[in-house]
Amino acid sequence: MQFPSTNRRRTIVATLLKVEASVVFALGTFLLIKGLTSKVEAVSALIGVIAFALLGGVGLLGAARGFSTGKNYGRAPAVLANLIALGVAYFQAGAHFWAMALPLALIALVTLILSISILPN
Repeated sequence: MQFPSTNRRRTIVATLLKVEASVVFALGTFLLIKGLTSKVEAVSALIGVIAFALLGGVGLLGAARGFSTGKNYGRAPAVLANLIALGVAYFQAGAHFWAMALPLALIALVTLILSISILPN
């Protein structure tokens, strides 16, 4: 299998990380709206999840910026986040929620492989 050039891989990874960040922000927004329009029994837990969604989205954007600028500081967070996403996809598949499990696994796997393939100079 022939990988694209390093610059092309960096661009692809940065784009995929921005997509992942958008999804994490969208999930955080959904939880915020759901929390405001529903009866919440564990408000502190909901606040924690929303805060971590915000931090996770910002972290993914930071990793994307690292790849975009040719730095390697975004590599480890990108690998870790996508390993977590593969675990989430695995549990979604176990629950037969294929509509989310397959796209998540595909994006996470591609981002993970390309992130690992970009070696530091």
